[in-house]
Amino acid sequence: MSDASFRTLDLPVLGMTCASCVGRVEKALLATPGVTEARVNLAAERAHVVLGAEGSPAAVAAAIRTAGYEPMEEEVVYSVRDMTCASCVGRVEKALAAVPGVLSAGVNLATERATVRFLSGAVAFRDLAAAVQQAGYVLEQPEQAGLDAADREQAARAADIRNLGRAVLIAGVATLPLFVLEMGSHFIPGMHHWLEQTIGVQNWRLISFVLATFVLFVPGLIFFRKGVPALLRRAPDMNSLVVLGASAAWAFSTIATFAPGLLPEGTANVYFEAAAVIVTLILVGRWIEARAKGQTSQAIRRLISMQAKTARVVRDGVEQDIAIDTVQAGDIIVVRPGERVPVDGVVTEGSSYIDESMLTGEPIPVEKNAGAKVVGGTLNTTGAFRFEAQQVGAETVLAQIVRMVETAQGAKLPIQALVDKVTGWFVPVVMAVAVLTFAVWYLFAPDPALGMALVAAVSVLIIACPCAMGLATPTSIMVGVGRAAELGVLFRKGEALQALQGVQVIAFDKTGTLTAGRPELTDLSVADGFDEAEVLALVAAVEGQSEHPVARALVEAASARGLTIARPEAFDSVPGKGVAGVVAGRRIAVGADRYMADLGHDVAVFAEAAARLGDEGKTPLYAAIDGRLAAVIAVADPIKPTTAAAIQAMHGLGLKVAMITGDNRRTAEAVARRLGIDEVHAEVMPDGKVAAVNTLKAGGRRVAFVGDGVNDAPALASADVGMAVGGGADVAVESADVVLTGGDLRGAVSAIGLSRATMSNIRQNLAWAFGYNVLLIPVAAGVLYPAFGYMLSPMLAAGAMALSSVSVVLNALRLRAFKPHIEGAVS
Repeated sequence: MSDASFRTLDLPVLGMTCASCVGRVEKALLATPGVTEARVNLAAERAHVVLGAEGSPAAVAAAIRTAGYEPMEEEVVYSVRDMTCASCVGRVEKALAAVPGVLSAGVNLATERATVRFLSGAVAFRDLAAAVQQAGYVLEQPEQAGLDAADREQAARAADIRNLGRAVLIAGVATLPLFVLEMGSHFIPGMHHWLEQTIGVQNWRLISFVLATFVLFVPGLIFFRKGVPALLRRAPDMNSLVVLGASAAWAFSTIATFAPGLLPEGTANVYFEAAAVIVTLILVGRWIEARAKGQTSQAIRRLISMQAKTARVVRDGVEQDIAIDTVQAGDIIVVRPGERVPVDGVVTEGSSYIDESMLTGEPIPVEKNAGAKVVGGTLNTTGAFRFEAQQVGAETVLAQIVRMVETAQGAKLPIQALVDKVTGWFVPVVMAVAVLTFAVWYLFAPDPALGMALVAAVSVLIIACPCAMGLATPTSIMVGVGRAAELGVLFRKGEALQALQGVQVIAFDKTGTLTAGRPELTDLSVADGFDEAEVLALVAAVEGQSEHPVARALVEAASARGLTIARPEAFDSVPGKGVAGVVAGRRIAVGADRYMADLGHDVAVFAEAAARLGDEGKTPLYAAIDGRLAAVIAVADPIKPTTAAAIQAMHGLGLKVAMITGDNRRTAEAVARRLGIDEVHAEVMPDGKVAAVNTLKAGGRRVAFVGDGVNDAPALASADVGMAVGGGADVAVESADVVLTGGDLRGAVSAIGLSRATMSNIRQNLAWAFGYNVLLIPVAAGVLYPAFGYMLSPMLAAGAMALSSVSVVLNALRLRAFKPHIEGAVS
C-alpha cells in the first residue's frame, strides 16, 4: 500500500501472447471503477495496478477475466486458534472474506485450518491476521517445511489437551464436594438435617460460593475469555452460551446468599452446584472431544511418521547425518538396512529390497538396483545402497500425498451448505428462546416462578449445541479421507467423496487399467518336428532387432527361460505384416496370417488353436523356419490378477460396469465375457473416450471413469468422478478426482464403499446433531412440565450438551474400522 487512499497491485496475468493482448488488458483495467493507473508487461506477464479508495481487487480480477485472460490466484492454508464451535467458523470465514483481494475463504473446525484463495500480490498475511484477530481469533502463518510444521502442530494440540485435562482435574476436585453434599441432601434421608447441624445453612452457602466462584473463574475462565468478547462484538458463540448460563445461575445464587432481600419472598434459592457442574461437565466434554478429534488425523500422522528426520549425506567425501530439511537435490545419500529412504531419488550404487507398501499396498519388497527410482518414506529391508536425491522437501511423493490428504480433509462438501446456513443463526436464536422461556415461566409459572424461570432459561442456554452440527461433516470427512489413504486411495478433491456415493456406472479403460499394460507371451504351440525352446530362441533373435512392444515381449519371454538369443546375420521388416531374418544360417519369418500366406504357408494346421486364441481375445502370430510353418504364437496384454474380483465386487455394490477401449470389437468383447463386463465401447480412438463417457451418462446416469491418468485425461475430467490408476509414485494426476496409488482396481471398490460409508456417517451425525437440538431445547424450556411435572436440570443439560459433541466425533471415528468390500484388498 502506498498510503491510506491508494493501493498498488502487482498481478500475474496468464494467457497474454502479443501486444494486442497487453492493450486489451490495460483497456479493461482502466475502465474498471477505482483503477487510477494500469500498466501491463508482456514479457513479465504481469499487470501493475494502482487502486483508489473505491477500487476493488476482485473487480480488477473480474475485468481481466472479462478481457479473456486469467489473473493468477494463490491458495494458502493457515492454522486458526481459539475456535470452539460452528459459529466461530462462520465468523472467521466472514472476516477473511472481507479482506480486499480475498476471493474465497473456507474454515474447517475439525482441522482448525483456514483455506484462503486470493489474488497473487493483492493480500498480505498481516491483513488476514488482523481481520481474524478483530473477530476474536488467532491466524498463524504456515511453516515452509510442511512435515516439521505438522509435528509442531501436533505438539501444540497435545499441549491443549493436557491443559484441558488439568482444567478438568482442578474443576472436578472443587465441584465434587458441592455436587455430593448438595445432591445428597436432596436424595439421602437425614443428610440435609446433618448439613444444617454441622456446617449450617449460611456457612454452607458461603463455602458453595467460594467453590463455585473458583470453578467459574479459574478453570472456567477459558469460557469467559472467549465468550464475553464474542458477546461484546454481538457475535455470540458456544462459549457465550456457557458464560450466560453458568453466570446466571452463579449471580442469582450470589444474590440469594448475600442479599436475599432483593429477591421475591420464597425464591432465594442457590444454584452454585449447577453453575460449577455446568462448567466441569462442559470441560470434560471438551477434553474428551479434543482427544477424539486428535484421532481423526491419525492417518496424516502415520504418513508423516514415515518421513525420516535425518539423512546420511556424503559431502566432501565424508558421510554425515543432517536434518531432512537441509537435504538438497543432487546430494548422494547412504541408506542402510532397516532405515527409511529420506527423500526421492535414483539409486547410484548398491542394491537392496525396499518395502513400498505405503505407496502400492503390496507387502512384498521390490528389488532396487542402480538406476532404479526410490521414494522417500519407503523402508529399506536388506542391503545398503547410495542414491542421488532428486525431489526434496515439498516435492517428494510423501509430501504430495500428505498435502493431498490434508486438502481433501479440509474440503467442504455440498451437504455442508445447509449446516452453514443453520449454524449462522443458531446461537442468537437460542439466546432469544432462552429469554422467551424466562419470560413465559416468570409470568405464568406457579411460585417460586423466578427460580423456575431461571432454571428453564439456563437449561436452554446450556443444552443448545452448535458444536455437534459444526463437527458433523468435517470429522467424518477427516476420518474417511484418512482411512482411504491407508487403503491406497487418495481423494484429490474432497467433493469426490460425496459424488462417488451416487455413481451408477463405472467405466474402465482397458490397457493399463484392466490389464497390466505391457504385452506378454501367453501361448506358444509348435508343429510336429519342432522344439518349443528352439523356436522361441530363434524367434526372439529376429524380434530382438525390432522396437515393437510385441517383439520386446517375445525377447523377454526367451530371456526369462534362460535361452541364448543369437545375433541375426540378416534382418528385414515388412510393415504391417511381420519380420524376417537369418539366424545361425536358418531363415526365420514371424508375422500375421496374411504374411504367412504371402510366403506360401497354409496356417489351417493351427486353425483350432487360432480359433481358441481369438475367443480369448488374443491375436495369433505365426513363425516359419526354413520354409516350414513352425508355430503359432500369442502375445497379449494380460489381465491383472485382481481385476475379475474387483469387477465382481462392483456388481455386488449394484453398479453397472463398462469398458472403453481402442481394441477391435472381437478382442474387447472376449475380454468383457471373461470379466463379466456389462457394456463395451470398442474401437474408440483416444479423442473419442469423452463421447463414450457422455453416452454412458445418457438418461441421467452418474458415471465414474477409471483410467491410467495419461492418455485418459479428457475422459477422467468429463466423468462425474475421475479415478486415476497411479503407478506407485505417480500420485499427482491432475485430471483425476481420486488416485489409486497401487494400481489395483480393488482400490476403486474401496473408494466407492468408503464414500458410501462416509456419507452415511455424515447423515447419522447430522441427524443426531439436528435431532438433539430440535428435541431437547423444548424439553429444556419446560414443555414437559404441564403434562408430566418434569423440569430438566441445568446439570443434566450440561451433561447432554457435552455428550452431543463427543458422540458425533466418536461416531465419525468408527470409519477408522472400515473394511474394504472385497476379500484381499489392502487393509
